[in-house]
Amino acid sequence: MAEHGLLVLFGSQTGTAQDTAERVGREAQRRHLRCRVQALDSCDLANLIHEPLVVFVCATTGQGDPPDNMKMFWRFLFRKNLPASSLCQMDYAVLGLGDSSYPKFNFVAKKLHKRLLQLGGNPLLPVALGDDQHDLGPDAAIDPWLVALWDKILALYPLPPGLEIISPDVCLPPKYTLHYLPEDSAHPESDLLQPAAPQAAPCELHPFAARVVSNQRVTAQSHFQDVRLIEFDIAGSGITFSAGDVVMIQPQNCPEDVQQFCQLLRLEPHRRFVLEPTEPGTSLPPLLPQPCTIQYLVTHYLDISCVPRRSFFELLAYFSTNELEQEKLQEFSSAQGQEELYSYCTRPRRTALEALWDFPHSTCAIPADYLLDLIPRIRPRAFSIASSMLALPERMQILVAVVQYKTRLNKPRRGLCSTWLASLNPEQGDVRVPLWVKKGGMKFPADPATPVIMIGPGTGVAPFRAAIQERVALGCRGNCLFFGCRHQSKDFYCQTEWEELVTKGFLTLFTAFSRDQEEKVYVQHRIRENGKLVWELLSNGNAHVYLAG
Repeated sequence: MAEHGLLVLFGSQTGTAQDTAERVGREAQRRHLRCRVQALDSCDLANLIHEPLVVFVCATTGQGDPPDNMKMFWRFLFRKNLPASSLCQMDYAVLGLGDSSYPKFNFVAKKLHKRLLQLGGNPLLPVALGDDQHDLGPDAAIDPWLVALWDKILALYPLPPGLEIISPDVCLPPKYTLHYLPEDSAHPESDLLQPAAPQAAPCELHPFAARVVSNQRVTAQSHFQDVRLIEFDIAGSGITFSAGDVVMIQPQNCPEDVQQFCQLLRLEPHRRFVLEPTEPGTSLPPLLPQPCTIQYLVTHYLDISCVPRRSFFELLAYFSTNELEQEKLQEFSSAQGQEELYSYCTRPRRTALEALWDFPHSTCAIPADYLLDLIPRIRPRAFSIASSMLALPERMQILVAVVQYKTRLNKPRRGLCSTWLASLNPEQGDVRVPLWVKKGGMKFPADPATPVIMIGPGTGVAPFRAAIQERVALGCRGNCLFFGCRHQSKDFYCQTEWEELVTKGFLTLFTAFSRDQEEKVYVQHRIRENGKLVWELLSNGNAHVYLAG
């Protein structure tokens, strides 16, 4: 045990499972246990059989699906040829994060627990079922489960004599130390996002810096929703994609927010630094250049506009020099304060930057070393690709609805990625966006004779535009599209394109404009009205049906 320690593996889609896994890691540190925290897909599966103690923290996404960063592990684990005694040396525990309003509540955690048992693993505890729907959130299940887990683990691996559990009043060391370089040290002035010639297809760790060719608003100026059709130049990237695939985009914070953050924390944007891991064996954050400027770190890496989690307030409380602020921060990080935290942060979607404004004494005392512990990294966003390489070689288009909504806070909430994309103006020079492509969940029929029924209201029509362009280029005529929006004159995306294809006989189009008449009309009404045709295509034509929202 001494040489291996505890391994905490997570499968996380939105960051909650990762945040929880890191909490388990911190609690292990307080118990003097060597601990590694990793995404399931970055762990060495061949060595898993030698691990004596593993905690799995997994979210369930969609209709009972595993998160993206555990899909390879999932496929490996369910291979038929794995011997039933593979994991007989492993003590394990599974912590699930789910939402009981979905039918397959915590499906991944339950199925994982069962499979580890089949492979000879020894469960320390029943599976924990964290539930987003609970008044206190998933912590209602996690808190007591962790108490029981540490009792079990310390019974198996007692603390060495003379060592005590590190008190929760003591702040643990940061993951990295940040060493500023002398102001006058030489540094090459390079734009850190070069459109480099890719070694292989671009991926999350090596995105392609695609040039923005055009950024066109496709809704009427009078319409409440700003929707953009954005085109990228991907020539020379090695990127290939087909209809149904998804482009991942790495967004950045807006200059005003970056400036505010640096002012609040008294950081000098142009100072350069290098990071050094506190624990030997901790790898450096893969997407940060070394050396790096504070400006780059805050613009491209720290998610200062995310809604902060409980762990944010817990860490901030350690630095607070103000009694009132510290009391409030400790309340937000306690089990009893979760309802209060929900109404302060989660419900109104308050950002980390706004929360820091509310705790000025604590904020200006944050040591720079703790920045990467306090604020998570900006996660990439996924968009359906809205064009086909057969119609537009070396180009890629996406349809983006700019996210903006009101909560009880004065300032409207804005989506980080969509707001940034909408702000890019290719007429102001060379504007680039880091991106890469992932296979999508939609596969269109290989046989061109198979008819396709596509139901795509609003921006849900994006993947179908790619599919229709692809199928028309291959000469397929059996394309039936149900499209819905509010007003024919305001948000009927790609209208002229669809009408041309209808004229040429490549497309059958049904539209539902919900607000253009007294009675609201939606795509489901049009499907019902055309039930005869739909049934004909299904029963005789063997049509495939696709739905995107």
